Amino acid sequence: MFQRGEIVELEINDYAFGGRGIAKITNDEGRFIVFVDNAFPGQLVRAKIDVKRKQHAEAKLINVLRRSSFETSLQFQEISGGPFIRVPIEKQEEVKKISTLDTFARLSGIRQIHDLFDSFISSPSHYFYRNKMEYSFSSIEHCLINDKDIDDSFALGFKRRGTWWKVENLDKASGMFDLAWETRLKDIRNFLKSTGLPAWHPPKKTGFFRHLVVRKSFKSNKLLVNLVTSSEGIEKFDIHAFSDFLKSIFGTRIAGLQHTINDNVADRAKIENGENNQVFGDRTIDEILSGLNFQISMESFFQTNPECAEKLYEKAIDYLFESTYEKEDVMMDLFCGTGTIGQLMRQRNQDVKVIGVDIVSEAIQDAKANALRNKLRNIDFFAEDVGKFLKSHPEFQGKIAGIMLDPPRAGIAPKTLQKVVDLGAKTIVYISCNPSTQARDASTLLDAGYSLEKISLVDQFPHTGHIESIAKFTKK
Repeated sequence: MFQRGEIVELEINDYAFGGRGIAKITNDEGRFIVFVDNAFPGQLVRAKIDVKRKQHAEAKLINVLRRSSFETSLQFQEISGGPFIRVPIEKQEEVKKISTLDTFARLSGIRQIHDLFDSFISSPSHYFYRNKMEYSFSSIEHCLINDKDIDDSFALGFKRRGTWWKVENLDKASGMFDLAWETRLKDIRNFLKSTGLPAWHPPKKTGFFRHLVVRKSFKSNKLLVNLVTSSEGIEKFDIHAFSDFLKSIFGTRIAGLQHTINDNVADRAKIENGENNQVFGDRTIDEILSGLNFQISMESFFQTNPECAEKLYEKAIDYLFESTYEKEDVMMDLFCGTGTIGQLMRQRNQDVKVIGVDIVSEAIQDAKANALRNKLRNIDFFAEDVGKFLKSHPEFQGKIAGIMLDPPRAGIAPKTLQKVVDLGAKTIVYISCNPSTQARDASTLLDAGYSLEKISLVDQFPHTGHIESIAKFTKK
C-alpha cells in the first residue's frame, strides 16, 4: 500500500502506547494500520513512512494539517518536545492510562492488570515544569511562517521534528521550561548573532555556536548556564561580554556561567564533553526533594520534573514500606543514580540500612556528597555495574529484605534481573520510565515466584507520550 519514504496524509483514529497515533485504513486486502509518532486521535496529519510491514507501517510526523475538535488555541510556541500541548490534560492522561495498562497486560501476560491498578499521579504543574533545557544552534533555520529552510542563517531553539540538521527559532516561551528565560531567548540569540561568529552547520560540521544548556533550581529560582561552542574563531569571542549581557537581563538569577569548548563533530556526542571553563559564579545549584537537600551540577542526573518526582518517590517508598522489616534489615537501591530515592528511603525508615549501586561514578560521587549534606547515616553507595556488584558481593545473599529498582529505559538485562531475583527480597518496587520493558521484566518476576500486587502510573512529562510506572512485587 505504501512505500518507505513516501509522504502521506492520514486521519488519526486511535492512540497507542508511547505517544503514537493510529491511522486505520481499509482496502481490498483488509485493514492496514499506520502508527504515527506524536500524533493524536482526531488529527489529519502529513507523515513520512519510515517502516513498512505486511499489515502495518510506522511513520514520522511532519506536521498537523487539521487539529482534533477538542484541541485548544495555543499561547505558547509549539515544539517537537511537547507535541500534545494543545490537547486538554484530562484527554492526555486518559489515553496514557488506557494504552499503558493495555500494553502492560499484553506484554506481561497479567490480564487482570486493570484490577491491580492503584492510582494515576498527575504532574503538580502542567506547564513550566522542566528544570533543564538544551537549545541548539544551527545555520540552517526552518522558518515556521512559510515552512521553508533558510541556509546561512542563525537559529537558536529546537531541532525541527524528524531532523538533526535544522533548527526552529524559539521566539516565545514553549510552556515547558522557565517562562522568563524563554521569553528573553530571542534577545540572547540576537546578541550572539551580533558577534559575527556563525552558528554550527551540522552537515558541514563547521561553525562556532553549538548549544546553550540551562539548569534551574525550583528552590532558589536560580539558573546555571552553559554555552557550548567550538574553538573555530574563538579568539574573536568575548565570553565576558556575554556574561555581562546575561547579568543585565536576569541579574542575580544567574547562579553561574560556564563555557564549554567542544570540537567533537558528532551531533549526538555528550555536549558537556570538552574543555569546560567557569566564567563566573557557582558550578552547582541546590534543590529540595521531600525535605532533603541536593546539590546539582550541570552534568548531574536529576529528575527533570522535581515537583512530580516527589510524588513518584513518595508512592514508591509507600509501596516499599507497606511491608514490615526488622531493625538492620538491608534495603537496596539499584540503578540509584545520584542516590535520591535511597536517601529518601533512609529518611523514611531509620532502622534499615540502605545500599545504592550505579555504574556512573560521577553520580555516585554526588550521592555520597548529598548523603553527607543531609546527615544520613547507615547508607552506602557503590560505583559498579549492578549485575557485577551483585555477583561480587555474595555476603548480601539472603539478607536483602527490600529492593528498589529504577533501571534505564531498556529495562534490566536478563542475567542481572536473575541476580536480583536470587537475592530473595520479599518486596521489589520497580520504577520504570518505559512500562513496556517493565512489563517484559514483570513476566520474569512472575516466573520466579513473585506476584504483582499493585501498579501506579505517573505523568512526569505532560504534553508528551512519556509515562512512568511504579509496580510492587511481593514474594509468594
